[in-house]
Amino acid sequence: MPNYNGVWSLSTQYQNAADWPRPASTALFGGGDLGSNTMIDVIESINFNSQGNAVDFGNLSNIKRSGKSFSSSTRGVFAGGYDYTSSTQTRHNQIEYVTISTAGNVTDFGDLTEGKYNGTGLSNSTRGIIAGGTNDSAKLNVIEYVTIANTGNGTDFGDLSAAKQVLGGCASPTRGIFMGGDAASYINVIEYITIGSTGDVTDFGNLSADTAYVASASSTTRGLMYGGRRGSSDVNTIEYITIASTGNATDFGDRTVASRTHSASSNSVFACGAGGFISAASNVIDFVTIASTGNASDFGDLTAAKIGIFMGSVCSSHGGIA
Repeated sequence: MPNYNGVWSLSTQYQNAADWPRPASTALFGGGDLGSNTMIDVIESINFNSQGNAVDFGNLSNIKRSGKSFSSSTRGVFAGGYDYTSSTQTRHNQIEYVTISTAGNVTDFGDLTEGKYNGTGLSNSTRGIIAGGTNDSAKLNVIEYVTIANTGNGTDFGDLSAAKQVLGGCASPTRGIFMGGDAASYINVIEYITIGSTGDVTDFGNLSADTAYVASASSTTRGLMYGGRRGSSDVNTIEYITIASTGNATDFGDRTVASRTHSASSNSVFACGAGGFISAASNVIDFVTIASTGNASDFGDLTAAKIGIFMGSVCSSHGGIA
C-alpha cells in the first residue's frame, strides 16, 4: 500500500494521478534580448513534468526579440520579431518552426503579411493565430492565421477591436483569448475569437486594471494573465478567466517577481512565466497550478537573463490542445 501520510511532492502527486504516467510536456522559449539591444537566436526548453533549469534546444534563423509563437502537440512555431544592431532595426515577417520532440534549429514555414513585432500568438491543435503588434509606423489590429501541420504564409482572419501591441493571448481548443495591451494607452479589454472560423473579435470582459506587456497562459478551461505593466509600474499580478464563459477576470495570486516583456507558457496543468525586465533582464522561471489559485513558486532558471522572449504558448500540451 502506498504511504498517504504527510505532504506529497509534485512527482508523488503525478504518480498517484489517474493519468500517470503523463506524456512529456515540453515548453520552448525563443530569442530575446540580454539587455542593451544584445539580441540572441537561442531556443531553450523546459519539461513541465520536472522542475529545473532550461536547457539549450537549438537556434532561430537569426537574432531577434518580441515575436509571436504558438504550437501544436508536435510543432513549435515562431513568427515575426525584430533585431536591432548598430543603428539599424529590422522587422521580420518570417515564420519558422521546430519539431518539439527533437532538439534542433528552425525550418522555414512561410511569411506573415508584413514584418511586425510586439503582438501575441495562440493556437489550438490545428491553427496558429497571430494578432496585433506594430510595424514601427503604427500599431496593428490585424489577426492572421496559419495551419500548423502545413507550411505557408499567413492568411487574414479578422480584426481586433482596436489597433494594439504588447497584449496577451491564450486559448482553449475552441476559443482564442486576447488580454490587455497598449492601444492609444494601456487597456483592460478582454476579447475572443472562435479559432476554427474567421471574423472579428467579440467582447469577453475586462481585466481588473489597464495592463500592457501581458503574458498569458491557459489550460483547456482557464486563461491566465501572468504579470505585466500597469501605469509606470511592473506588476506580479496573476488573474484568471473561465474561457468557455464571458466575464471579468478574477484574482488568482502573485508571481514571485514583478516583470514586463516576459513570456509565459502552459500545459494542461501548470503555467510558467519566464524572463522579462525587473530592474534588469531576468532569468527567473516560476509556475502555478492553473486549476487552483495561489502564488507562484520557483521552477528554475533560463540559460541566461533576457527580455523580449517570443511571446505565446509554445508547449506540446498547452490549453488549446484537447
